[in-house]
Amino acid sequence: MTHRPPAPEALPHPVVDNHCHLDITRDGDTALPTEEALAAAAAVGVTRIVQIGCDLPGARWAVEAANDHAAIVAGVALHPNEAPRLAAAGRLDEALDEVEALAASSDRVRAVGETGLDYYRTGDDGRAAQHESFRRHIDVAKRLDRTLVIHDRDAHDDILRILDEEGAPDRFVMHCFSGDADFAKACLDRGGWLSFAGTVTFKNAELLREALRVTPRDRVLVETDAPYLTPMPYRGRPNASYLVPLTMRSMAATRGEDLAELCAAVDANTEAAFGRW
Repeated sequence: MTHRPPAPEALPHPVVDNHCHLDITRDGDTALPTEEALAAAAAVGVTRIVQIGCDLPGARWAVEAANDHAAIVAGVALHPNEAPRLAAAGRLDEALDEVEALAASSDRVRAVGETGLDYYRTGDDGRAAQHESFRRHIDVAKRLDRTLVIHDRDAHDDILRILDEEGAPDRFVMHCFSGDADFAKACLDRGGWLSFAGTVTFKNAELLREALRVTPRDRVLVETDAPYLTPMPYRGRPNASYLVPLTMRSMAATRGEDLAELCAAVDANTEAAFGRW
């Protein structure tokens, strides 16, 4: 089992990890039991989590976790890389119907996502299925009044085009924001929140830090995308919600802001995006 990083110093004000995969493991590691993961996060000031399901089993698990744990709410969706596989098997419509049913099943389900486009792992032959899936998720989010959580990898222009064609929901979050300052402004102009992960701490991420600097304080969120995207100095090791303080301290330094004030803003922003729980 990969050695987990030590717990950082606690934050001066609680924040929410607005994008986590408590059920996913990587590199042969063992997932932290949910109660242990929640306790470790709460001990450093990360008091609530949005658990994101990326496929049907994960979406079902997310709903169960949210119903079982007061600190968790759920997001349900098909990850964009799931869409071509399901389409090839003739199961995309059926799967999207289940996502909609799960999204409507409980007020603990606050988000439809992560959905969107991923051109890094899917070639041209899979893009039509990704587009279809993204459009359907947008529709579900709007009809059920859920927050849309968008995955965007190497697809900035088409993300914006499809959002404009379908009409953006009242609330949407750019998960693990990966663009530059210009793309940040384009997303902000459409009413989105920008969520920053451990990538903002990486040495080669100056364009991302520029995007963070131009994001208004009331539009900034923080996430882990755990078990992925572990912040420095532990890049490459398993991520978890208890490591959010590393990212928050880096964000405050990048923006030149007081840490406690930025934490309070991020906490309020998360409630604005996902509601209270």
